[in-house]
Amino acid sequence: MLTKPTPSATITLWNGREIPRLGMGCWAIGGPFFAGETPLGWGEVDDDESVAAIDRAIELGIRFFDTASNYGAGHSEEVLGRAIGNRDDIVIATKFGFATDPETKQAIGAFADEAFIRRSVETSLRRLKRDRLDLLQFHLNDFPPEQSDAVFDVLEALRSEGKIDAFGWSTDYPDRAGRHAGRQGYVSVQHTMNVFEPVPKMIAVIESENLISINRGPLAMGLLTGKFTADKAVGAKDVRGAALDWMVYFKDGRMAPEFAARLDAVRDLLTSGGRSLTQGALAWLWARSPHTLPIPGFRTVAQVEENAGALEKGPLSADVMAGIDEALARV
Repeated sequence: MLTKPTPSATITLWNGREIPRLGMGCWAIGGPFFAGETPLGWGEVDDDESVAAIDRAIELGIRFFDTASNYGAGHSEEVLGRAIGNRDDIVIATKFGFATDPETKQAIGAFADEAFIRRSVETSLRRLKRDRLDLLQFHLNDFPPEQSDAVFDVLEALRSEGKIDAFGWSTDYPDRAGRHAGRQGYVSVQHTMNVFEPVPKMIAVIESENLISINRGPLAMGLLTGKFTADKAVGAKDVRGAALDWMVYFKDGRMAPEFAARLDAVRDLLTSGGRSLTQGALAWLWARSPHTLPIPGFRTVAQVEENAGALEKGPLSADVMAGIDEALARV
């Protein structure tokens, strides 16, 4: 049975197709991969469960899936290829920029030259079993803006050649997000955004340039699901336990105390209207801007069902949004 989204929980894509304003993020289903001994994945996975979860998402109306060529050293793309293949009613977004070894599951480095981009596109097409990539995103967050011009020249060429339908940048920097907005085919920015990180400068760029805001980390890497307590630690192969500069939500594999206080401040507001905490966090994003397209991660059918269930309830009300702002300001 399809989940029926409210009218405000749909979005029109660059090709005119209207889809539910919710995608599924496929980092976690790629399984473990590493930089040396540092985990970059979310732990062990069951591919059959991943495929069942993808199938269930499609059954519930989800039409957008986001992955990357390096997730699980390519395994995430392979799982999506197995589950979806070349279906033309499903949009698959992938990314390039980080090289990994599929045999050792090790990260090799970051690259943005034309030869690498073209090899990455062909590899992604093969793994995903697609004739064309719907959306290809540059994955190097802080790549120098002036050097990115050559990268996006290649993406324009690939679009002209029919290899890709559209392209964007996965970056948290507003200046980078807007730099290529004038190019035909540049349609989206993928960036961190959630209740704890409202990123007003980024949203201002996206709205002014009429781009799609693809929201990674919409559940703050799991904090906004409510399943973590101060004493609950993640697994040994989970990226949330790694000592990485950008890992702000977790410290030593446990929920960072400052975010625990923020979560307590907004929990009741997010769960208004019969929503779960997860559904409230997604509803906040929809209320924040009409351009947002959150991509919560998943590993199980149950997680997909909870995420998709948010579509029926729609965005939070203006009063609840104002209450959340006030509550966070007091913390």
